[in-house]
Amino acid sequence: MLKRILVAILAVLMLFAVVGCGDNVVYDDLSGYESINPALLDKNPLTGLAVANGKEIANRRPIAVMIENSSESVHVQTNVCRADVIYETETEGGITRLMAVYQDISALEKLGNVRSARYDFIDLAMGHNAIYVHCGQDPHYAKPHLKDLDDLSIDTNSQGAVRIQNGLASWHTLYAIGNELWENIKGKFETTQTNVTPWQNFTEEKLSLDGGSAKDVSIPFPTTTTKFAYDDSTGLYTRMVGDKEHTDYFTEEKTYVKNIFVLLTDMGYFPKEGRRDIDLVAGEGYYITNGTMQKIKWSKGDAQNAVKFTDEAGAEIKVSAGNSWVCIANKETCKPVIQ
Repeated sequence: MLKRILVAILAVLMLFAVVGCGDNVVYDDLSGYESINPALLDKNPLTGLAVANGKEIANRRPIAVMIENSSESVHVQTNVCRADVIYETETEGGITRLMAVYQDISALEKLGNVRSARYDFIDLAMGHNAIYVHCGQDPHYAKPHLKDLDDLSIDTNSQGAVRIQNGLASWHTLYAIGNELWENIKGKFETTQTNVTPWQNFTEEKLSLDGGSAKDVSIPFPTTTTKFAYDDSTGLYTRMVGDKEHTDYFTEEKTYVKNIFVLLTDMGYFPKEGRRDIDLVAGEGYYITNGTMQKIKWSKGDAQNAVKFTDEAGAEIKVSAGNSWVCIANKETCKPVIQ
């Protein structure tokens, strides 16, 4: 009986391995399955998916990395597809930036390109009790807020950071090296946590939401439109850049997403340098998965709180096990197109 259970668990792990990046999947040799200790199998709290060595991975603090997302730099991003949760929102000049949250960065060859901290992303990182990785910060707002969490500003003189020429200006060229960055982080911070709870109410059942079809999703930010296209055969959304599938700069893998959240809120400006000041208290929005959608309410409140989602009546929603992309958009100017 134990042998059958272990085979089933490993089959599930193999299936979930395809969620996130492209088609280059390496399956583990199953010949030694009898020696696997079931106690080492657990779930990633950011996705609800089973992972090998899960007890150790699940108890890690997540790592949140700032990623540039301007129209010129989107093509030189790498390992965005490996993130468990991506947050996207405006920074300044209508440009969006990403914060990629990883439960385990140690196996990533490269990730980036890494950019500077912004105030509202610090709040989002705090909601995960994450260690926040960036390259510098805006001096007026982000810098004083960084004292409220564990952060690591990296550059070429930092362990785990390297500049790689990609045809763009130098500030677009910083990448982190996953295993080296992880060793750097372990040397500076407490990296384990207790009383870990899942980020959302994850389920492995196939959800079919009652708000209508959601095969094509477009979120028009001021300078770019974030787009996803649903594939019925995989049950995943492909990130699009224009009319083309987004591909990793180094590996050419595609970015696949299981869950999309669109959070609508008020946005203002801090007094200096045109930095966006984003209301992260609460609002309305949409949850999208499996080619379907529903209207939701969301709340965060205090900086250390995670974002939570309910239906319009206030009941906690179920979320498909898998990775998530969270778009935080201006409710006055952004009109999502979901069809």
